[in-house]
Amino acid sequence: MDQQATVSRVTTGMRVVDAAGLDVGTVDLVQRGDPNAVTVQAPTADPGSSLDELIESAATEEPDVPADLAARLLRTGYLKVSTELVPTGAVYVLADQINTVVDGEVRLDVLAADLPPED
Repeated sequence: MDQQATVSRVTTGMRVVDAAGLDVGTVDLVQRGDPNAVTVQAPTADPGSSLDELIESAATEEPDVPADLAARLLRTGYLKVSTELVPTGAVYVLADQINTVVDGEVRLDVLAADLPPED
């Protein structure tokens, strides 16, 4: 649960820096992990629906990423970071990608280029 303790020290507005010292952006959203999180449930009304339709109907607004990554983010916890480094304006940081939280700054152990962008 060390990851959860680290995530709980992060607040919105904190600066995020990648492993190379590049300023990634600022924290917009902090979501603690839920090891029992379920992102896609079995269909109840229309068994003929496609998987994409099921995912869209079961998914919440956040995180706005493909379903397999969304499930991982919800289980481990994540940060949504506003950034000018990607066209969508935001990237997601998994809890296990946070190296430390020091002096009001979140320091990552990955490069900004490795962070998944918002869809």
